[in-house]
Amino acid sequence: MAEQRSAPVVGFDLDMTLIDPRPGVVRAIEALNEEFALSLDGEAVAAHLGPPLADTMRGYGFDEPMVERLVGHFREIYPSVVVGLTEPMPGAERALDAVREAGGRTLVITGKYEPSADLHLKAFGWDVDRLAGDVFAAAKGEVLREEGATIYVGDHLGDIIGAKAAGAVAIGVATGPYGVDELVAAGADVALRDLTEFPAWLAQRA
Repeated sequence: MAEQRSAPVVGFDLDMTLIDPRPGVVRAIEALNEEFALSLDGEAVAAHLGPPLADTMRGYGFDEPMVERLVGHFREIYPSVVVGLTEPMPGAERALDAVREAGGRTLVITGKYEPSADLHLKAFGWDVDRLAGDVFAAAKGEVLREEGATIYVGDHLGDIIGAKAAGAVAIGVATGPYGVDELVAAGADVALRDLTEFPAWLAQRA
């Protein structure tokens, strides 16, 4: 008799895995520039989504009080500036549905501020079993372990770190800053061009 696999518990990253918020992020960074007389490159910020915004701002050399002001203003304007300009990534909804159809549970584990992430899920009508925000890299692994997740899907090298920290299958999707070869070189167990390939991969595991 063939071995029965348990129902999958699958975690997904959000930015550039399930959603594309880049146009809105660019506008939000432009708003920060206007508010604080800065010259941040919004396109560059949007091209490297993944880490929490506070970490990104620290990377520009701002001190902690300034980081708090920038992040606070970004979060304040986020609902009106970013959410409406965000699109789902190709195959995102179908990927979530595929987990459900396999009797599994879906998690969204993201470095994004959790209330902002929740706005995106509500905007697209995506009902997931757990949303965890403000976590990145190995910290994602802690949530994955708590939930008994066996698979984690993301576009960033930090997502691979998180999956490995939890002993989960690390699936990289080449829809963010890294290509298929880079994801594999960084340790992804599977690298997909985008989420449209995920349902077939999940089905062959059953």
